[in-house]
Order: sequence, then structure tokens, then C-alpha cells
Amino acid sequence: MLALTEASPMGGIWGIILYVVVIGAIFYLMLYRPQKKQQQKTKAMLDQLEVGDSVLTTSGFYGVVIDITDDTVIVEFGNNKNCRIPMQKSAITQLEKPEA
Repeated sequence: MLALTEASPMGGIWGIILYVVVIGAIFYLMLYRPQKKQQQKTKAMLDQLEVGDSVLTTSGFYGVVIDITDDTVIVEFGNNKNCRIPMQKSAITQLEKPEA
């Protein structure tokens, strides 16, 4: 009779392992996966970047791309042709192709 009322110690360990796996899956689905999708979307946008494209920077400025190197771009802001600023590609948040 005593053996029937005792809980198995192995059942508790499997319950904890299952709980950790479920929590890990929830974190993956809610945090890691959407962030990875956003990074892929941003990388695809930056790969399409060409000279003459209108861009929005992380600081909120709109400009036109004048030159592109490996990890930097030169952006011209406003109507003043002397306002050209080099910046990292990662500072670009939005891209708009010029209308043909």
C-alpha cells in the first residue's frame, strides 16, 4: 500500500524537463523568430540599395543616395547640394525607389 501512494522521483524530473522545453519554444516563437525575420527583411532592403534612391535614416532625415561602398553610403539631404553626409548602411530604415 505504501508503494502506491509514493510519487516517483523520475516523474518530477521529466515534468521539469518538459516545462523547460515548452518555455524555450515559447521564447523562440515570440522573441527570436520575429527578430530574425526583421533582420532578413532589412538585409534584403539594403541589398537593393542603389544610387539615386530616396532613403529615410534612423534620425528621421530624408535624403538621396549619392554613393555606395561596402558598409557606408553618402546621402545628400535637402536641396542644398553641399549637404552630403557619409553614414553606415545600417542607419537606413526605409527605402523608396525613384519613379520612372
